[in-house]
Amino acid sequence: MGFAEDTQTIIQGYAQGYFLMADEMGIMGWYSSRQRALIPLDERFRYPKSLQRILNQNRFSVAINRDFLGVCQGCAQRDSTWISPQLIEIYCKLNQEGWAHSFETWEGDQLAGGILGIAIAGAFIGESMFYKIPEGSKVAMVKLVEHLQQRNFLLFDAQLQNPHLERFGSYQINSQEYEVLLQQALTKKCIFV
Repeated sequence: MGFAEDTQTIIQGYAQGYFLMADEMGIMGWYSSRQRALIPLDERFRYPKSLQRILNQNRFSVAINRDFLGVCQGCAQRDSTWISPQLIEIYCKLNQEGWAHSFETWEGDQLAGGILGIAIAGAFIGESMFYKIPEGSKVAMVKLVEHLQQRNFLLFDAQLQNPHLERFGSYQINSQEYEVLLQQALTKKCIFV
């Protein structure tokens, strides 16, 4: 399948619980997981107390899609990454069509951090996050959860669990539970931007 040409098929894949990744050779493929990590959009969401001091300082401003490509590139700049140049092209096309978004933090005119994701109805599927300035991505996480709550999103899918996400109250559900929740989220009429 020509991934870059067929964004509707890509959105349908995400709506069925799959996500795109490139392997070590840069070859694109669809993936799924028996366990899905979710960020809670209710009182279970939490963050480290030390982050509250940063939030109180209002050091960072928040923007959506101000530097979408910069967030994609920031997420891809790692020793080992699954975000290939082709996948960045796909994200950019999805962004142009209103599906993919970057939720960013800025310190003055400098991009501090951000979260890359795909919004479909009441589901936000987080693809990756990064920071250039310490705490930039953590503040983005808190502000993104507030944004999703205000817009009545039902699901914040973080895909794969890790210790960093656990600090925000992330939890895992099995693929069957995820499918039910995803289908519920897809019936909601939520607008990300």
